[in-house]
Amino acid sequence: MPYIENRIVHDADSHLMEMSDCLNPYFEKSLLKRFLEHPNLGVRVGNRLAIEDAQKRQADEAFRAGASENIMLRKNYDAQGAFLREDRPPAIDQIGVASQLVFTTFCLGNFGFDQSDDMALCYGTATAHNRMMTDFCSVDERLLATAYVPLEDFDQAQETARAAIEMGAKALLVPSWCPQNHSPSHVGLFPVWAMAEEAGLPILFHVGGEEKLNLTYKENGLPPVPDFHGGDANFTSVSYIPISTSVQQTLATLIIDGIFDKFPNLKWGAIELGASWLPGWLRNLDSAAHAFVRNEERLQKLSAKPSEIARRQLRVTPYPHEDTGWIIRNSYEEMCMFSTDYPHVEGGRNPLKRFGETLEGLPQSALDGFYADNFIDMMGSGLSP
Repeated sequence: MPYIENRIVHDADSHLMEMSDCLNPYFEKSLLKRFLEHPNLGVRVGNRLAIEDAQKRQADEAFRAGASENIMLRKNYDAQGAFLREDRPPAIDQIGVASQLVFTTFCLGNFGFDQSDDMALCYGTATAHNRMMTDFCSVDERLLATAYVPLEDFDQAQETARAAIEMGAKALLVPSWCPQNHSPSHVGLFPVWAMAEEAGLPILFHVGGEEKLNLTYKENGLPPVPDFHGGDANFTSVSYIPISTSVQQTLATLIIDGIFDKFPNLKWGAIELGASWLPGWLRNLDSAAHAFVRNEERLQKLSAKPSEIARRQLRVTPYPHEDTGWIIRNSYEEMCMFSTDYPHVEGGRNPLKRFGETLEGLPQSALDGFYADNFIDMMGSGLSP
């Protein structure tokens, strides 16, 4: 039987576990060699031996026979449909969700090329990623591909967004860090937002595209602290804290500078960036507007209080370890969405139970919103009827 039964649930965060050569077939030939030889790539290649072992297991019939009963227990490359696209539809059947937004794992952060001077490689890598994601998700309409659009160059951002929409992406993914030379609210990016609004697709932020912890914080004179994988490449309790800092600043800028109002039908999502920050951030937005409204014409022109504008157009995914019920009670029931983070370890083995325990006592409208309606509202035309 499926993991989720007797309820319509949409999964706002899932992942593809790519092979280290996953982008090669999708790259422009003129850029592939430069990409493969770039020093930034070595940071993200990962353990090839572990990947090869997982490939062997996924080819073993005895291992594959246990996929259904272990649908939420096997993680990363061992999970059903982690990298073999023909295995992902039966995995969705076993999880029991109506759809999954699908994000990269290997390409999170675009390998740091956004912060480089090589815009050809920055946008070439993003385009290769977008081709890969839409190809993987093409096997089932329940798989909703996300396409990455760097915001560094106005013309190339517009062209990348247009190409992504044409190739069938269901959401546009942008970084929450600030571009090198302009604000994310710059008028030069209006064509990107306009295309997404016209297509009925959301703009998403995801963990991996944020400003990272200043590594000097780790120099405390004590032994290194391992992350939950046992290494040092992922989050620890201290590096976890600033995950949402960039998206809070970027979203506040977009709202206060009037971007949400200029594109009132455009929805935005903060995915795998937590949500405990949401109630305080909403109140802080209104506090800032109240404090500076006499001096700033842009605040006077807003259609409503900043928190109400966010309520109208922004959706977020709490982590399963957060008190989602508290978040909803102290923000708005239209804003939070369910996610599994499948097949990542961070999503846990029983997110339905962990979320459900904190949601007890909420009205049915809040439950329906969390599990399905808020996602449907955010995805717009990106979600098949």
